[in-house]
Amino acid sequence: MAIFRPFKAYRPKPEYAAEVASKPYDVLNSDEAREEVKGHPLSFLHVGKPEVDLDPELDIHDQKVYEKGAENLQKLIRDNVLVEDSGAFFYVYAQTMYDRIQYGLVGCASVDDYWNEVILKHEKTRKDKEEDRSQHVRVTNAHTGPIFLTYKDNSEIDAIVNKTVAAAPNTDIVSADGIRHQTWVISNSEDIEKIQSVLGKVGKFYVADGHHRSAAAAIVGRERQKANPNHTGDEEYNFFLAVLFPASQLYIMDYNRLVLDLNGYSHDAFFAKLADLFEISEQSGQFAPKKKGQFGLYIDGKWYCLEAKEKLYNPSDPVENLDVAILQNNLLAPVLGIDDPRTSKRIDFVGGIRGLGELERRVNSGEMKLAISMYPTSIEELMAIADAGKIMPPKSTWFEPKLRDGLFIHFLD
Repeated sequence: MAIFRPFKAYRPKPEYAAEVASKPYDVLNSDEAREEVKGHPLSFLHVGKPEVDLDPELDIHDQKVYEKGAENLQKLIRDNVLVEDSGAFFYVYAQTMYDRIQYGLVGCASVDDYWNEVILKHEKTRKDKEEDRSQHVRVTNAHTGPIFLTYKDNSEIDAIVNKTVAAAPNTDIVSADGIRHQTWVISNSEDIEKIQSVLGKVGKFYVADGHHRSAAAAIVGRERQKANPNHTGDEEYNFFLAVLFPASQLYIMDYNRLVLDLNGYSHDAFFAKLADLFEISEQSGQFAPKKKGQFGLYIDGKWYCLEAKEKLYNPSDPVENLDVAILQNNLLAPVLGIDDPRTSKRIDFVGGIRGLGELERRVNSGEMKLAISMYPTSIEELMAIADAGKIMPPKSTWFEPKLRDGLFIHFLD
């Protein structure tokens, strides 16, 4: 039985929401974040990436960085920019991008559900990134960015959401990237009870995006449980901030690859290897794969379509049958020598939101030798792998639009 419960949120006053809402901490590096906050003292990046307010030479994992984040969060509260709601509510968070809209239900998921596999994961997490976010949660005493969860569509939840969004939103902003963000409050006790009851029968939630945040919330929650001799299970630290979207509404984009060199192969020798694995056809311009099993290759100023040969498929294994796995297991590792894409310095990854022009730019500049455009992983593939208790290869999914930090804050006590 999945638990999803209302909470007493801190939210920006409507007049401040546009200035506060920021991109998630993990889609910007420190230098990009410093540029982003220039002229924006209320940006929530001052909380999520507080190194922007400190000496650039300081290690971003220094304790002073986390303390600065806590200080900045408390200042937003003292200055009445962030205000606590009067009760424990659910919220609706709508995002509109490319004329399509997705409606998420904002609330708190259970730490115990995370550990007990009621909340299913599909990616491995790195210990250093887990510890970074865990320390951020410990010092700020808050979940400052929501975890992106999904679940199989439910008409009863949809009905409550549709009724809620028929009213005017509490927050209605358009971020610099053109994405519209709207929020509503669900304060009706009958609706709140209905949501909890229905979601309790759903059975499983899936982490779509935010594996390190969810791991950090679970780690700190368990620490608090062990440290509290009077622990009851109802304390706020037992729950973490999440936005729950029905699976049918989600948009997964391509997650493309860039490779530094040909691993010692000449151009002709490399193409001979490719011909053993793929049907190759030269394209007249940029090529984005149209279906599963297709890959785009950009090299030496030309685009090619690579169509995987049947021998590369393993339909009985949901992981090995992923395009990202076919590419990794048959080309990147054995031919190009990229055995571990998590640690290799010879590969980079570019979310589809940046477009194929970004792939061309980085190859044409000489920074990289080749680029590979991917067909997006489907939400059905993600769920099947999570249901099987398996893990996707790294950089398999790129969800858009990204949730904004700062629109909802959940404190641990």
